[in-house]
Amino acid sequence: MRGCVSLPETPSEPAPTVVDASGLILGRAASVIAKRLLNGESIVVVNAEKAVVTGSRKQVLEFYTAARARGSVRSGPHFPRYPDRIFRRTVRGMVPHLKTRGKEAMDRLQVHIGIPEPFQGQKGETIPIAQPHPALRPPLTLAEITRLLGAKV
Repeated sequence: MRGCVSLPETPSEPAPTVVDASGLILGRAASVIAKRLLNGESIVVVNAEKAVVTGSRKQVLEFYTAARARGSVRSGPHFPRYPDRIFRRTVRGMVPHLKTRGKEAMDRLQVHIGIPEPFQGQKGETIPIAQPHPALRPPLTLAEITRLLGAKV
């Protein structure tokens, strides 16, 4: 065909980074992941239910039950009950999710309970700054918190 210009092939997107959330502090891991998402990286978080929340057991449970009970069924705000959704919402709070840049960043995030089949053989990366320090009381995992919120995990 005359006058047709063939477009160069677009390079395939790089494989997403797999992050294993086992034993990582939820807020610290979420802040690092949010920053990487805003820089254009695709991230898959596995074992979200094994992420931990530090603090006194009573205060942590009060925070999550109050967040879950806030608002109304019709108009919200709707706080998630399952660990993967809580992890995703925590990251969302650290991203400008109402702007285009933030929406695109959140589209590059996948969060899973356990390790799904496509990522079974891959070794998950860990985030050293999100490792908890030794404490007298054991931290709560998201699985424990969500069971108390009524999730069947």
